Amino acid sequence: MNKNLMMSVLLVSVLAACSSKPVKEEPAAPVVDKSSSSQAAAPAAAPKEAAPTAAPTTTSTVAVNPLTDPNNILSKRNVFFDFDKDEVKAEYRPLVEAHAKYLVANPNAKLAVQGNADDRGSREYNLALGQRRAAAVKKVMNVYGASDKQIETVSYGEEKPRCTEQAESCWSQNRRADIVYAGE
Repeated sequence: MNKNLMMSVLLVSVLAACSSKPVKEEPAAPVVDKSSSSQAAAPAAAPKEAAPTAAPTTTSTVAVNPLTDPNNILSKRNVFFDFDKDEVKAEYRPLVEAHAKYLVANPNAKLAVQGNADDRGSREYNLALGQRRAAAVKKVMNVYGASDKQIETVSYGEEKPRCTEQAESCWSQNRRADIVYAGE
């Protein structure tokens, strides 16, 4: 039954797109040649009869979700930190600001800021550091108008590493706060 309904809707859409009214061209206004001294109006060329055209194409505007559009800053979800720091770096402030403005514009939206740390330091220390990082991102969002009730903070410490090699290039990927929207 669902398949028949979809086929009916598709058929109606195609038929609606095929129906069109012929376009009647209006004669063009006379063109005045300002370079000549006589200021006479030159008659416009007679309009050509419109050639038959194919059915007009219908363009549907599908709203793109800014949270998943790779061309939108909102698709970026990671804020990286320096070693043993919980301060949001200047290079990530526009990202955090964009997410805060999205929350302001969408009062029903909710997100979690998940703080992470590399595996250097004790488990307890890394959990506390991850929480401070998540709280720092939340604080910046609050400055830009996002509501506390829209933002949850959680720390995973060293429990959700992005990379497991014992090298700075890997550790730097684990020192982050991830922005995760509800329902994702």
